[in-house]
Amino acid sequence: MTGWIDHLIIVPVVLPLLAGASMLMIEERRRTLKAGINLASTIILIAVAVTLLRLVDGPGADGSASKIGVYLLGNWPASFGIVLVLDRLSALMLVLTAVLALASLLFALARWHHAGIYFHPLFQFLIMGLNGAFLTGDLFNLFVFFEVLLAASYGLVLHGSGSRRVRAGLHYIVVNLAASFLFLIGVSLIYGTTGTLNMADLAARIPALAPEDEALFRAGAAVLWVAFLVKAAMWPLGFWLPSTYAASSPPVAAFFAIMSKVGVYAVLRVWLLIGGSEGASTLGDEWLFYGGIMTIVFGSIGVLASQDMARLAGFSVLVSSGTLLAVIGVNDADVTAGALFYLASSTLALGAFFLLIELVERGREVGADLLAVTREAFGDPEEEILDEDEQVGMPIPATMAVLGVSFVCCALILIGLPPLSGFIGKFALLTGIFASDASGGSGAGPAAWALLIMILWSGWATLIGMTRAGIRSFWTEDREVPRVGIIEMAPIVVLLGLCLALTVEAGPVMRYMETTATALHLPATYIEEVLSAPPVVAPETMSGR
Repeated sequence: MTGWIDHLIIVPVVLPLLAGASMLMIEERRRTLKAGINLASTIILIAVAVTLLRLVDGPGADGSASKIGVYLLGNWPASFGIVLVLDRLSALMLVLTAVLALASLLFALARWHHAGIYFHPLFQFLIMGLNGAFLTGDLFNLFVFFEVLLAASYGLVLHGSGSRRVRAGLHYIVVNLAASFLFLIGVSLIYGTTGTLNMADLAARIPALAPEDEALFRAGAAVLWVAFLVKAAMWPLGFWLPSTYAASSPPVAAFFAIMSKVGVYAVLRVWLLIGGSEGASTLGDEWLFYGGIMTIVFGSIGVLASQDMARLAGFSVLVSSGTLLAVIGVNDADVTAGALFYLASSTLALGAFFLLIELVERGREVGADLLAVTREAFGDPEEEILDEDEQVGMPIPATMAVLGVSFVCCALILIGLPPLSGFIGKFALLTGIFASDASGGSGAGPAAWALLIMILWSGWATLIGMTRAGIRSFWTEDREVPRVGIIEMAPIVVLLGLCLALTVEAGPVMRYMETTATALHLPATYIEEVLSAPPVVAPETMSGR
């Protein structure tokens, strides 16, 4: 891609940077103006992300299956300078980030953005870090953008104050600082052995590593994988996630639904590009696969044990991450395509669920979940025997009906029941792994059955957890009908509507995911496009020749 399109690639990074910096110079009491800047920037980002996705959704100039956009910052060649790379995967993640950002922001504008200071600039800096992580083409700038998004997320986790948020926020900060330290060590070791941090250049140099350097490179890559897996919340490294997400304010938790996917994205991008190169795999398919399986087990047990909806949602994030990591470990393009569909569906559904929880919990008695458990275990000594002529049940107001339908939709998607997109994503990845097994591919028989059992197990656990939470929230008379604003309900409806759109347009979406997965597993085009991207020649230079 050439011309103005090249400059469009950097907009998802520069626009939130400028918006966040400008809001820092505005007094905090002018919150309406900050909200307007934040909203305008986020809407523009959606338009830019959709435009970029449409641009890469087509054959490349050389007839390859995908277009690649390369932006050379400073006009230096990729092997020497900073480079941003746009392909199908990064475009998909940009769209998911922008959509979740807008939904979370609209929900926050009802009241949550008043709960603390600097919400709007931190929100834009988080978007900048996410977009930069998805677009960067080298490991050091991946580290830089990780630090940007983490620094912003530290402030957003604490947004709204309260001892619970402070305690969870401190745990979150300590764990991620440790992961960042490991990230830096891994990057340093890789640079010391290869002399480059550009991912495409690394993929080209790794096969030619000297034998004496290979062991050190493997050590650096292993440390780097650990840092990625902490951010992807793989068991036993993801213990921090449920408490942190449950303690965060609803719009922040909803936006954080994409945060664990950053770690999954890094594993998918770097592992397939450089870690999967011949003779250079340090993590191994089996470790990633069985680590994902254990994450599913841990997350499912947490879903069953959760008596609080927010913690249930947090453990559901672990189930989603574990499923994606296990599928990446299968190392097959058809399976990866199903995983990408599942990633989009689960991210949107989890974002909607985090927003919905706050609305559902309004009007409930304090400690309702604890009281419900006590009544189940010991009975209610004050419970009166109903007269046979007394009416059973209660009328369902319109607000509760809308919340109930939204809850059922979230449950169906997260469980993976037909006909919504959650079922299609799980069915696609299971179809891929069994097809790979039947054709003698990389998917081993035991692995296929293990993943099938774990997906069924996680769906069963989520079914029980969501059913129990729904009964306690909607089939009870000890609550008031919550007051819900349109600006709060609209983001949830939009996110669930997008999940419905994924269901209706599953064919075209799946074809996009299949092409994306093929390009990831055959990265020759990516490597060639990045390394051969020419610096831009100034017009006066051309005329002087």
